[in-house]
Amino acid sequence: MSNINWEEYKATGFYDELIAANGKPRPEAESLCRYLANLDARELQEHKTAAEVAIQLMGITFTVYTEGAMIDRAWPFDIVPRIIPLREWQKTEAGLKQRVQALNMFINDLYHDQKIIKDGIFPKELLEHSVNFRPQCVGIKTPHNVWAHICGSDLVRDHDGTLYVLEDNLRVPSGVSYMLENRNVTKRVMPELFASGQIQPVDDYTSQLYDMLASMSPRPGDDPSIVILTPGIYNSAYYEHAYLAQQMGVQLVEGSDLVVGDDDCVYMRMVDGLSRVDVIYRRVDDMFLDPEVFNADSALGCSGLMRAWRKGNVALANAPGAGVADDKVVYAFVPKIIKYYLDQEALLPNVPSYLCMFEDDRKYVLDNLDKLVVKPANESGGYGMMIGPHVTKKERKKFAELIKADPRNYMAQPTLALSTSPTLIDHGMESRHVDLRPFILSGESTFVTTGGLTRVALTKGSLVVNSSQGGGSKDTWIVDAGGN
Repeated sequence: MSNINWEEYKATGFYDELIAANGKPRPEAESLCRYLANLDARELQEHKTAAEVAIQLMGITFTVYTEGAMIDRAWPFDIVPRIIPLREWQKTEAGLKQRVQALNMFINDLYHDQKIIKDGIFPKELLEHSVNFRPQCVGIKTPHNVWAHICGSDLVRDHDGTLYVLEDNLRVPSGVSYMLENRNVTKRVMPELFASGQIQPVDDYTSQLYDMLASMSPRPGDDPSIVILTPGIYNSAYYEHAYLAQQMGVQLVEGSDLVVGDDDCVYMRMVDGLSRVDVIYRRVDDMFLDPEVFNADSALGCSGLMRAWRKGNVALANAPGAGVADDKVVYAFVPKIIKYYLDQEALLPNVPSYLCMFEDDRKYVLDNLDKLVVKPANESGGYGMMIGPHVTKKERKKFAELIKADPRNYMAQPTLALSTSPTLIDHGMESRHVDLRPFILSGESTFVTTGGLTRVALTKGSLVVNSSQGGGSKDTWIVDAGGN
């Protein structure tokens, strides 16, 4: 590893988050790039080691499932932050608020009057074949009419600098603890860079989350009883469940810690008896929440939970059934959904999408599989998708058969030239592809994290940023570089 010379850094053909096309740092990245260039090889290595030691000491891990085994791994982290200017972020934040507001109105409508279907904007057959629509939720009234209280929307930047929404995660989105811990690690490693006050803070997330959850309580008062429901220590996001419970000062519980009483209220088993629960931030999927209503064999949830929720005796975040809008085919309708409910044009564009359920789209997709990314409607974590230019002819043929067998379940998009960001590797600085997952909280008001979780594809040339498939992450700085 040698000193960094930014003039030798190459991000050919892609928009780079720190370095402009002329090879010079973008205005908001100048001080960071200068700081890094002034470090010699030994100092750079010391920074990298300091970050790794901090991650070990702080116990920041994630779980991967491989070959039937579960392995806890240290969180893969790159010390070079991704930077977004504040003026751009303010527009992005407005677009995310608009999007989540419309999606919550859409979900609420689907479980009540279904006006958007009656008015011919959203196809009825899409709902009929939705694996995440829960008939058990029809007619339920949620606090503030919000269903997706915590949303993680994935943003990607194309070669021309346009920021697109790639997908919306409205069921049980994860990753926010890593966003917060990335900042803690960066402050330990490069504290001097935070002295100017230009880097916007992120540490108010957990207090915002607590306030949002508290606002849902069915019992008015200053001190609602809030719990986080986790599937347990074997879940890949258990680190995050424990982290958020500790940061908010609330109980972390498993299904067996809860019981629904004869009064249809939820109680937590405590040493000295039962204690009423007002709000459950559930990190358990719908189908495992309540064996009385969903999967009868589930030991992860609590029998009677849906009954208590339906009667308004407990609040659930995210609401069961919110995943009806967390569908990569529904995604293609979001601009129309925004127009229908808010009478506004979408502030953040979707990636152009082809829905295989429509004959013309399907024909185009089947004819152009070598150029497209094909995704199943409801997989997450990068699983089940095909990146056309990067797979064999045999693999494309297999996907063609899958599409023909179940067109509703597939959609396709062009392969985006995902933006890059400088990433520290063994022999210096190289560009790696990145995406961004901001988190949006919806309750009485809407709150968007300052930036979000930047995920980075650590393998050269790879577009897969998921930690479960070898990706890592970096701190995200929203920088007020003036000129607002």
